[in-house]
Amino acid sequence: MQQLADGLEIDFQSETYKDAYSRINAIVIEGEQEAYENYIKLAELLPDHSDDLIRLSKMESRHKKGFEACGRNLNVTPDLQFAKEFFAPLHDNFKVAAAQGKVVTCLLIQSLIIECFAIAAYNIYIPVADDFARKITEGVVKDEYSHLKFGEVWLKANFEASKAELEEANRQNLPIVWKMLNQVAADAEVLAMEKEALVEDFMIQYGEALSNIGFTTRDIMRLSAYGLSAA
Repeated sequence: MQQLADGLEIDFQSETYKDAYSRINAIVIEGEQEAYENYIKLAELLPDHSDDLIRLSKMESRHKKGFEACGRNLNVTPDLQFAKEFFAPLHDNFKVAAAQGKVVTCLLIQSLIIECFAIAAYNIYIPVADDFARKITEGVVKDEYSHLKFGEVWLKANFEASKAELEEANRQNLPIVWKMLNQVAADAEVLAMEKEALVEDFMIQYGEALSNIGFTTRDIMRLSAYGLSAA
């Protein structure tokens, strides 16, 4: 039992907590697995950056093992089928873009959207996690910022040539994130993670990433509105 600052107690061994955790834990495991695969594919698409991207993929594989250990620590079996369905729309869009050689779209999906989604989730989870999971997650979130940085640096260097594709990829994929947040809101609440906090942290991370690439504040508000339209 853990007591939070606001007086709320979390019973990590309750059936309600474990049931919700089986899906949340599966989401982070599957997310890290798909990130591993996506960075391998990006290494093929960007051979000049292959070494960096392979290194990032290996980090994601280590993250997956860490989160698998978090589930075992609570004697929870992750619902991986749920997680595969949860990520399917983004995963399918990445695969289609990769097959078409659309590096910019692939980078927006993996290095911006998925990384910002992960960072937001981990930031909100850390204060309410059990002691074992907190240590694992604190290590993971530091790595995720370096993954986000790769996408930012490449897209900034190629901003003018990438801008139109970035806007189109944002229009297609940002609404998916809102549906994902809505889909997981009830389980996240059981883990003491507020949906509003998740949305706020994601928008901060994503907005900063778009700014770092070269979009103006007006651009970012317009691009963000695509997500809000699906809220």
